[in-house]
Amino acid sequence: MNGISRREARFRTVITLILNNRIHSFEGIIEGEILSSKQGESGFGYDPIFRPKGHSLSFAEMSLADKNKISHRGEAVRRLVEFLGGLT
Repeated sequence: MNGISRREARFRTVITLILNNRIHSFEGIIEGEILSSKQGESGFGYDPIFRPKGHSLSFAEMSLADKNKISHRGEAVRRLVEFLGGLT
C-alpha cells in the first residue's frame, strides 16, 4: 500500500445461529485504518497494522482484554451471548 493515502479499513464478523429452523445473525464491526508499518508484537494476522478509529494503539499493542472490548469479533460474540441469555 505504498503511496496509498486513503487507508480506512473496516472489519466485520457475523456469527449465525440456526435454532429451531430460524436463522439468527449477530454482527460486529470495527472501523479504523491500516498503518504504514507494523506496531506491536501481540495478536495475530493484521493486528500489528490495524489501528481502531478513536484509539492511539494498534490491536497488537493492546492487551487482549482491551482489544476484546472493542473488536468486531467481541461485539458479535456479546450479541450472541445476550440473545442466548434471553432464551427461556
